Amino acid sequence: MADDSAADPATQRPADPEAGTVFDGDWVSIGAGVGYSPSYSGSDDYVLFPVPLIQGSLGGVSIRPRPAGVALDFIPDAKDGVGFSLGPVVRLRSDRARQIEDPVVASAGKLETAIEIGGNAGVSMPGVLNPYDRLSFSVDVTHDINGAHGGTAISPGISYFTPLSRGMIAMLSVSAEHGDRKFMDYYYSVSPTQSAASGLPTYTAGSGWTKAGANLIVGVDLDGDLTNGGLGLLFIGGYSHMLGDAKDTPYTSMRGSADQWLGGVGIGYTF
Repeated sequence: MADDSAADPATQRPADPEAGTVFDGDWVSIGAGVGYSPSYSGSDDYVLFPVPLIQGSLGGVSIRPRPAGVALDFIPDAKDGVGFSLGPVVRLRSDRARQIEDPVVASAGKLETAIEIGGNAGVSMPGVLNPYDRLSFSVDVTHDINGAHGGTAISPGISYFTPLSRGMIAMLSVSAEHGDRKFMDYYYSVSPTQSAASGLPTYTAGSGWTKAGANLIVGVDLDGDLTNGGLGLLFIGGYSHMLGDAKDTPYTSMRGSADQWLGGVGIGYTF
């Protein structure tokens, strides 16, 4: 799911307004974890996969994570009031390119990994329910340049970030995904050749929404103080529901499920 991290840990400030934090100026968080999710969008078989993490701010440019990718924001965060974000985004999409657990779907053939590049834009509003929270609206638009689906995906999202204590933060995000005709045809159509190989009925998918859902991320600082950096743990859980032709395709309706769950845990260091 797409997710705007305009609401990032930098919005957490110490009780003493004169005290500094690791998020003043340049900062970076790096980490790694493991996720558990469907083997492809629409699958009911679940697999483990590695999750690298990098986010931060260097020279006024924010680095924000995306699913199997990263986004940059070239507009510096506002000290107070409404903020804006704008910059490039890149991600890898490996649906049915590896870890296909269903033998029938696997017999239809592996797909190529898509390399999607594009842009993201958003707006954020701090201080919605408390002095340190942030509500953000964003949209990513990406296009495959690797000759896989060769199409365009649009991913709008809304996220709410808030500290739960000095050592714990949470972010709830709601997002959706829309694919154009090329995108939908590549991932959700069943061609005559694929039908003959797998035994699935032929199916032609048109452009439309693929899924919508929500993710909850909880971060815990191991020394109880987010503002001084150091080691922390990250937990994520999410649910999404397949929509339209992405739900009706035989890959989902006959061999998978429209209900998609996500879990993950990771560890990182902020400096």
